[in-house]
Amino acid sequence: MEKRSVDVVVISDVHLGTYGCRAKELVAYLKSIEPNILILNGDIIDGWQFSKRYFPSSHMAVIKELLNLMMRGTRVFYITGNHDELLRKYVDFQLSNFTLTDKLVLEIDNKMTWIFHGDVFDNTTKGSARLLAKMGSSGYEMLILFNRFVNFILKAFGQEKLSISKRVMAGVNKAVSKINDFEMIAAELAIEKKYDYVICGHIHQPQHRVVETEKGKVTYLNSGDWVEHLTSLEYHQNKWTIFEYDEKKFQHTTIDMRATPNVLTDEINFYINSLAI
Repeated sequence: MEKRSVDVVVISDVHLGTYGCRAKELVAYLKSIEPNILILNGDIIDGWQFSKRYFPSSHMAVIKELLNLMMRGTRVFYITGNHDELLRKYVDFQLSNFTLTDKLVLEIDNKMTWIFHGDVFDNTTKGSARLLAKMGSSGYEMLILFNRFVNFILKAFGQEKLSISKRVMAGVNKAVSKINDFEMIAAELAIEKKYDYVICGHIHQPQHRVVETEKGKVTYLNSGDWVEHLTSLEYHQNKWTIFEYDEKKFQHTTIDMRATPNVLTDEINFYINSLAI
């Protein structure tokens, strides 16, 4: 597959280290693009559900492909989320064309874009509600496994796939959004700061809409996730679009599952082990 040149790509909520992660599909997507800037907008590695007993080669292949992009000149920003919050003590770390941060403001074609994960406005990830959020995350993992079993049966009988987990997640997100409405808060703050765009992740719901108040307007975008929706945001030819993965277009993509080069193995394993402590 010929690589597509893209100005900016935003990916969030990959949840490497969990059974729900669609790592192979993400590797195929990363192999298809050549972005100038790649923004990893939180929850890339899932520290909440992480276990050293489960980090398959396909998940390591995602990290390898990200490193390949950096070596080819892509500038990578890693914005921390709530599931990879352990990295927040290292924010402002920078090495070559890699930057770790908790928020980002970019000027793209004379438009100001504010990018952050979004959990800062979600009260369910803070205080006493944090434990319930972690329990809910574990339940979601079990639901995904059950969903895959159901789809295996449906496929055997020639039926279409059913996304039980997506429907449940959508219902949860509606409730959370109703209580916290963090999208609106983010948009209102962006309007006050006179940003043109505000980009979040966190709720696993891809979105592209204009929010307008009496003080002005802003374009709100959400990159979705690589668990259910398999989406990202792409900026090219002066506009933002939502990319949706179509397995039919990537069925001939070859994915290299060989081990990551030894020069990087120790550093990657150190981070993986620290998550499992």
